[in-house]
Amino acid sequence: MSGERAHHRQRRNSSSASMDSAPAPDSRASSPSNKLRLSQKKRRNRSKNRTASESNTEMKGWLLKWTNYVKGYQRRWFVLSNGVLSYYLDQSEVHLASRGSITLKAAIIEHVDPCTFAISDSSKQLSFRIKAETEAERQTWITSIELAKGVKMPAVDKVSPAPTEVKMIRNRRTRVPDKPNYPLSLWTLMKNCIGKDLSKIPMPINFNEPISMLQRLVEDYEYSDVLDIAASCSDMCEQLAYLAAFTVSAYATAESRINKPFNPLLGETYECDRTDDLGWRCHTEQVSHHPPITALHCESKEWVSWQEFSLQSKFRGKYLQVNPVGGAYVSFPATGRRYFYRRVTTTVNNIIVGKLWVDLEGQLEIVGSNAAKGYKCILNYIPYSYFGREEQRSVKGVVLNPKNEVKWLLRGTWNDKIEIAPVLHTNGSAKNPSYTAGEYRVAWQRRPAAPDSDKYYNLPVFACQLNEPEEGVAPTDSRHRPDQRCMEEGAWDESNREKLRLEEKQRAVRKQQELKEKQAIAEGRPIPAYEPMWFKRERVEGSTEFMHMSKNTYWQAKATQDWSGCPNIF
Repeated sequence: MSGERAHHRQRRNSSSASMDSAPAPDSRASSPSNKLRLSQKKRRNRSKNRTASESNTEMKGWLLKWTNYVKGYQRRWFVLSNGVLSYYLDQSEVHLASRGSITLKAAIIEHVDPCTFAISDSSKQLSFRIKAETEAERQTWITSIELAKGVKMPAVDKVSPAPTEVKMIRNRRTRVPDKPNYPLSLWTLMKNCIGKDLSKIPMPINFNEPISMLQRLVEDYEYSDVLDIAASCSDMCEQLAYLAAFTVSAYATAESRINKPFNPLLGETYECDRTDDLGWRCHTEQVSHHPPITALHCESKEWVSWQEFSLQSKFRGKYLQVNPVGGAYVSFPATGRRYFYRRVTTTVNNIIVGKLWVDLEGQLEIVGSNAAKGYKCILNYIPYSYFGREEQRSVKGVVLNPKNEVKWLLRGTWNDKIEIAPVLHTNGSAKNPSYTAGEYRVAWQRRPAAPDSDKYYNLPVFACQLNEPEEGVAPTDSRHRPDQRCMEEGAWDESNREKLRLEEKQRAVRKQQELKEKQAIAEGRPIPAYEPMWFKRERVEGSTEFMHMSKNTYWQAKATQDWSGCPNIF
């Protein structure tokens, strides 16, 4: 209410000043005509003072703004000044051009719910849907906006507008076809799998979802806006706190996604170009079959990320345990900061009897290097315990500086949201410290699922868009995979036949490779190793670790549509 109180104070002061400066009444002032002139003069003075008060109306702060159905509400920095409501990604952008603005003179305000309102221009071509944390905060903004609607805009020289490039944003789908009902005896299938690695066992598509593991890995970047915020942080510990929240977001739908993705074929690829709306692009490739290894490279203007992912899964009778192998890097080129982390263990419970449910457990450590050397974050995924006091799916963590001092705290659940707060004071002993934290703020929050998503594999909107057909992608792209496409379209019998055909084709290629290896050994020649198309195994700069790194040739090949080196895998 600060803007409103300032407005009233200025009105009172202005009124007092005008009254003090008014001449003392005399006989002439008592005449009707003089009284009328005096009254008109006072009204003019009040009008001038009111205009001066309104022109000083200014307010700024964090609000949630609706962006689109993929990203939902996002935290933005709003500024109300000179009769214009503008928003920015954060405070550091205020000196730059705003991300969007509405002139309030003829603006229309609509009340949505106790914490939400919508504001649009007179033509309703431009509209902001805004949510405040509390009803009081919403009312404060609405009151200030109403006061600012009467502001007279400063005059500007009329100039010809500079030509602007119009970027078209693709209209993407928001769901996939419903899952058909194909009954299958789970026990008949699973009793022969106990103690075996499921990645080596042929499984019917009944247990799959219509996306591949390559696409599932790209889902890690659904909440890339958290990485964008991390990139804008000047404080390294705060940046690491946001990065930690981003790593948790990768598990947002794990509790409801009980179907497994398709195992990629050797040489299978997938690209995801979302530079038009999300600001990043990514490409992946299955670079090894046994063991199965996926390489990924994702880039935006503010950050770069690359991963090498593999997993070891074991069926233990009552539960299935998935242990990830490999790791991920996130780099912020503008500052030279780089971070590395590994995933935690996933357990699927009640495989045979009861309702399936997923749990995560383990410690995830994010370690800084290069300009971020010495900084780290420790996240603890607390497993569910019947006798435990912790909330189910809890995640707790701390960010430490090179002196091993805790600077930020993290708390939340991996299926809902993560909150972060700076540490103000540390008390207690080194073995049993206690922390006084500042105000917690939401660093990441899961977008709600569609009400009927259980009909189509519980896929979020972002995942539904991953397998949408697209022209110009590589012939090895997962979108071209016939068994996966048939499953999505509901032709499960055809999908199972295609899956079997592709697996037999891959086994035949593997046998030919084994024959070449035996022949090379017999002739004393080096064994010819499989060479991925878009990635190359090399040592990570500043580390002793080897990973498959992008050759940075994929997007050039797409631009020229030169796919001549791609294998025929489908």
